[in-house]
Amino acid sequence: MSKEIIKTNKAPQAIGPYSQAVKSRDLLFVSGQVPVNPATGELKGEIKEQTRQVLENLKSILEAAGGSLASVVKTTVFLKNLDDFTTMNAIYQEYFPSEQPARSTIEVSRIPRGASIEIEAIAIIN
Repeated sequence: MSKEIIKTNKAPQAIGPYSQAVKSRDLLFVSGQVPVNPATGELKGEIKEQTRQVLENLKSILEAAGGSLASVVKTTVFLKNLDDFTTMNAIYQEYFPSEQPARSTIEVSRIPRGASIEIEAIAIIN
């Protein structure tokens, strides 16, 4: 089995013993991304800005692996407050306008760094 660790400076660095993403054959598993700006290390904004930053981080990792958002087949969205679902969903749809991946959305009590959202993804990279 082949396994390749994917790492880019265009997304936040891992804050623990994990990789930004791991590629095995044609599958890419992207670790949960929080809304940290990789250039500043800051997390700020409300759910709209945080969702956009998370998806930009996800996009950067996918591109580092040779893929794109169109490569994503499954996401899991973790929200601190499910009342933010409609706002998150509107931004999410901007990034996945057609042929949306399968998705689960879960409300959780806490997200690292005090974030309101975290998204992980699985993609096919040929």
